[in-house]
Amino acid sequence: MITMDLQSYSLLFLQLGELIEYINLSVVLTLFVVILTTILFYWMFYVPFNWTKHMNDVSYSEVLKSENLSSGAHKRDAINRLRKARKIGSKELPPPFPNGWYGILESSNLKPGGVKYVSCLGEHFVVYRTETNEVFILDAYCPHLGANLGIGGRVVGDSIECPFHQWRFGGTDGKCKHIPYSTSVPQGSKVRKWTSQEFNDFIFVWYHADTTEKPWDLVASVNKMNNDFVFHGRNEFYVNCHIQEIPENGADLAHFGAIHNESIFAGSLTPKTSMLSRFGYHLWAASWSSSKGPDKHIAEVTLSHKLEIFKNLYCFQMDVSGKQIGPSYVNLALYSPTLGHFRILQTITPVEPLMQKVVHRFYGPRWMGPLMKIFIFGESVMFERDMNMWNHKVYRKNPLLVKEDMSLKQFRLWFAQFYENSKSYPEVTNVGW
Repeated sequence: MITMDLQSYSLLFLQLGELIEYINLSVVLTLFVVILTTILFYWMFYVPFNWTKHMNDVSYSEVLKSENLSSGAHKRDAINRLRKARKIGSKELPPPFPNGWYGILESSNLKPGGVKYVSCLGEHFVVYRTETNEVFILDAYCPHLGANLGIGGRVVGDSIECPFHQWRFGGTDGKCKHIPYSTSVPQGSKVRKWTSQEFNDFIFVWYHADTTEKPWDLVASVNKMNNDFVFHGRNEFYVNCHIQEIPENGADLAHFGAIHNESIFAGSLTPKTSMLSRFGYHLWAASWSSSKGPDKHIAEVTLSHKLEIFKNLYCFQMDVSGKQIGPSYVNLALYSPTLGHFRILQTITPVEPLMQKVVHRFYGPRWMGPLMKIFIFGESVMFERDMNMWNHKVYRKNPLLVKEDMSLKQFRLWFAQFYENSKSYPEVTNVGW
């Protein structure tokens, strides 16, 4: 009787051990699934999506492949050769640095007390933020012995301190305020102070060939962002072209059907030959117009978009109103009956006469997080299709147009206002570029 009880207890403990082991495994698996789901949820709704492509990542790969070049110095040499070929017809190019506001730095890249060196527009800037969150932009090079204030410089109050000899220059006027080893400050010792403002998560500088020209009101030119919008991500590209050719795309109404109809899953290089070209076919209707009077620096492109899954079966519609504000800033307001409102902000910055840094930042309600990531991917693919054209074309000063291209002619007449007194391409390229 006692033996049977011991056997029963042994069996019971064995079964209990197996149960505990099963429960532990279940708990571990459940915990793993919960953690994975939480991470995935957090990434979808709270982590911005970043898509960055340098020039050699887009459009040059097919050319390099044809020459059996994939890496190393030979690849760099081939890309540089292609860039030089891009300068064919450079005598026809407009001035490379038009007048206007330029977003030269994203606000998130400059913390309180932070200092950045930015080279663009044929200029060298030091951009810094004080501990009280004021942003100032000055010429980067110290008038003393030429040190770069943006590399190793230190923020002291509203001034930037030179890393070489600790001369300090005020952000409000660029004047030298302090020399630690001297009892006097040389008269007229200063660096140029640039007009700037921070708006919509960008730091803008006012650039104009006529230094006395007053800037237009950038804030008043843009519709206010919805209070419930959050930042969902960005993309960044470097494009080998003249700055005018990028916004000119908005007035080139025929190009939408030529390169933007095929599915985003067909890729950016050869979408028309892809097996996926019709799986999510994009249909566009577009128009372009410019403003007059005090708002003459503003133009607008309106787009109506439909996504066709199968023949005559549409699953998504969208209306786009894009405000081109000066030569380099675009504010795109998008509306879908299904998803509601969201926004894209674009800046173009000429880092060289024929090299443009283009950044898009995407905003919308928090709940749109997963959908916005898909949208950022799609917009990036579409932009890369344009890059395939820009990186290899030449600029035509007097293009052969048909009557349906009238908006292109209107665009060029509108854009010409930003070239007033600007240095020509030969003038710019003969001074150190």
